[in-house]
Amino acid sequence: MPELPEVETIRRVLEPQLVGRRVTSVSLLNARVIAYPDRDDFIKMFSGQVVQKMSRRGKYLTMRFESGDRLTVHLRMTGQLLVTPGDYEMEKHTHLIAGLSDGNQLRYIDVRRFGRFWYLKKDEADSVTGQEKLGLEPDDDNLTALYLKSRLCKQKKSIKEMLLDQTFIAGIGNIYSDEILYEAGIYPGAKGGELSDEDIARLVKVIPKVISFEISANETTEQEYLADKGQEYRNTPYLKAYGHAGRQCPVCGEIFKKIKIAGRGSCYCPGCQRKRN
Repeated sequence: MPELPEVETIRRVLEPQLVGRRVTSVSLLNARVIAYPDRDDFIKMFSGQVVQKMSRRGKYLTMRFESGDRLTVHLRMTGQLLVTPGDYEMEKHTHLIAGLSDGNQLRYIDVRRFGRFWYLKKDEADSVTGQEKLGLEPDDDNLTALYLKSRLCKQKKSIKEMLLDQTFIAGIGNIYSDEILYEAGIYPGAKGGELSDEDIARLVKVIPKVISFEISANETTEQEYLADKGQEYRNTPYLKAYGHAGRQCPVCGEIFKKIKIAGRGSCYCPGCQRKRN
């Protein structure tokens, strides 16, 4: 699933190609991807809108229109958003095509069809997308030691599980939770309530640092993004822990291990991230 750095990359690539363009047509090939409202209302309201800007919250993307309306999408596991020429080859699992006033098209492709769209009118309260439940962004100034301690002090869940909890911090998934915990030197199975003040202080510094670095590492051009069909922009060569099971840690020489925590795989270095008794 695309995590915050990938979703932010998509926003940065697509926004310049969408701002100022009018939606001239909407072809919905699979109504299942529309979560709200119904199919006919979605097409009617989306048609004719002019894109003002594109924003991100956690793993959600939102197109904001000059009318004040907004369209939110969550890509889930395999969703892809592309701006293509009108005659660009059609991908097999294309579910939505929006014609644009410059002759290009915005296309949504999703092999597993888990992604969803929500269209909300101007001033309509958002009680449908789930964004109202999200925690702080990783770069939020309110992400302090006090905030982390207040959320973690009585937690019996592992810190790995907590980082995956979108109501705690928005946008972090399996990949970047591994990267954050490796950088912070914290065993992923450590209970949230057992973390020391020093652990929490390191997390406060490491969380925004890792996410910011990965956003920069994911930087790509519009041409590269389209050529790779919005799939190959994640710069895995820069990952230090995720997917490294069986490899040697460059810091301490120990071999990375992979364990299961709440059903999710987690890679860690037993030397740098020592398990506590």
